[in-house]
Amino acid sequence: MKAIVIAAGEGSRMGKLTKNIPKPLVLINGKSIIERQLSILKQNGILDIIIITGPHHEKFNFEKIRYVRDENFLEHDQLGSLVSVKKEIDGDVLVLFADIIFENTVLTKILESKSDISIAVDMNWERTYASRPDSSFDEADKVRFEQGNVSRIFKTMIEEDKKFEIGEFIGLMKLSKNGSKQLVDCYEKIHTHEGKFHDAQSMKKAKLIDLLQELIENKIKIDAIPITGEWCEIDTEEDLEIAKKKFIG
Repeated sequence: MKAIVIAAGEGSRMGKLTKNIPKPLVLINGKSIIERQLSILKQNGILDIIIITGPHHEKFNFEKIRYVRDENFLEHDQLGSLVSVKKEIDGDVLVLFADIIFENTVLTKILESKSDISIAVDMNWERTYASRPDSSFDEADKVRFEQGNVSRIFKTMIEEDKKFEIGEFIGLMKLSKNGSKQLVDCYEKIHTHEGKFHDAQSMKKAKLIDLLQELIENKIKIDAIPITGEWCEIDTEEDLEIAKKKFIG
């Protein structure tokens, strides 16, 4: 299995902390976000690791890692960065966002999945946002369940969604060989799409969840794996402070 880490974002919401370094290299109690990811990946025997970089590419210097620079990171969003390495989306692949940290139990849970496309989902996600003053609740990647099955993956909540159980996609996805083919084939069919694309204003603004929703609408099954263990997304300085309290070591 190989891992593809999407690390091409600008991290603009982190302010001065990401002025001169990529967000994944921000330290949490002496160890960077991505260093924590790499450690857990290697603990689980995942040694073929690709990091998709964007700004401050030269600051990444981990050994025995393959780097692919997304030269067009300013021209597209998360999905564009991922498909810049679509030739690597082949066989068993783990895809993860570079701004999340998680306990080993979170990773082992999704690695156990035998499904073609599996996404890690936090079913207790709303507690994280309950006491926060910002609009991060609206920014969460949400997963709707109907009769136990994933029926919609989205960012923008509509009235209909409130009737169903909702979880949060944490930015960790596992693909089998067939799942990799399904995802790439789906992208190839729609990459020239013009206009709004699910929650994105255009294909250039599309995120991974928009492609996952396209898969769902094409009757391709996506399995949600409820996580056990702590995790954090680091998107703001407030998130950083929360992570420092959760992840001491």
